[in-house]
Amino acid sequence: MARIGIIGSGTWGTALTIHLAEMGHDTILWSTFKEEIENIAASHRHINLPNAEIPQNVSFTADLETAMEDRDLLVLAVPSIFTRETARKMKQYIKKGQLVLNVAKGIEEDSLKTQSDITEEELPEAEVAVLSGPSHAEEVSVGMPTAVVVGAHDRKTAETIRSMFMNPVFRVYISPDIKGIEVGGSLKNVIALAAGMAAGLGYGDNTAAALMTRGITELGRLGQAMGSAPETFYGLAGMGDLIVTCASKHSRNRRAGVLIGQGMTADEAMKEVKMVVEGVYSAKAAMQLAEKYKVDMPIVAEVNRILFEGGSASDAVANLMCRDKQSENPNLSWDRP
Repeated sequence: MARIGIIGSGTWGTALTIHLAEMGHDTILWSTFKEEIENIAASHRHINLPNAEIPQNVSFTADLETAMEDRDLLVLAVPSIFTRETARKMKQYIKKGQLVLNVAKGIEEDSLKTQSDITEEELPEAEVAVLSGPSHAEEVSVGMPTAVVVGAHDRKTAETIRSMFMNPVFRVYISPDIKGIEVGGSLKNVIALAAGMAAGLGYGDNTAAALMTRGITELGRLGQAMGSAPETFYGLAGMGDLIVTCASKHSRNRRAGVLIGQGMTADEAMKEVKMVVEGVYSAKAAMQLAEKYKVDMPIVAEVNRILFEGGSASDAVANLMCRDKQSENPNLSWDRP
């Protein structure tokens, strides 16, 4: 049994709390909002996870020091836009060599840093790892079979975290490609927005499949330019997470995209979804990374035009469909030219 602190009581942090507590770990859930954590503690439920009950052996706190004290693992589960602020608050309580698992997905807009970059920068004494993959909180919280990947700098750290999380309904793979895992996990949200917009316009499965397939090509291109392994983008943190985020009824990014495709602005869509839509925050960063590494990302470019330049979703589809003719795999050679 491990002592684990979950830093962040959103749906994902709460779902992981449920999972870890049911495995028998000594688990404490923290929120910066005292009233919120008191309500969760009183009901043992999260308002956005109505089908899940939090086990009675979970502790709750609004005091960060209490949540972090004498813990074998800290799971940093706040939305990506709050990672730096939260990690900065954690710094005064962190111990040397502390395992910190960041489970958020997103690229910081100003710095273009990943979640592990930010965490390591703010908590230099910690041993930082990441977790990603196709894993909606709504399903993890009720024990539906799920597979994820943990990325870490050294194998021992990844194996330690795997042993804490893995059980018959939660399979954990390990990988040294932290950067690739984070690029895939972060930027698939931008492609999911595009898939949602297409659905909002009334388009069907053909369009969705095209966006997902070409989307993973864009992510893979960028990831490799940033030094990631190409295999990562055809695994759980790449294609796996992309499929579930583009196609699932649980996906807030897809849901926001549908609303935008139906005519809402990005701000209106986010208010309607009522949760953080990570893809909106990652879209600008994705475009800046594409420009920095000189990588062609036409889907990402169209999403940015819609979100920030007043472009329409219908025009974006036309722009993508009417691009110059290309080979699908330009590196393959022909038998006859």
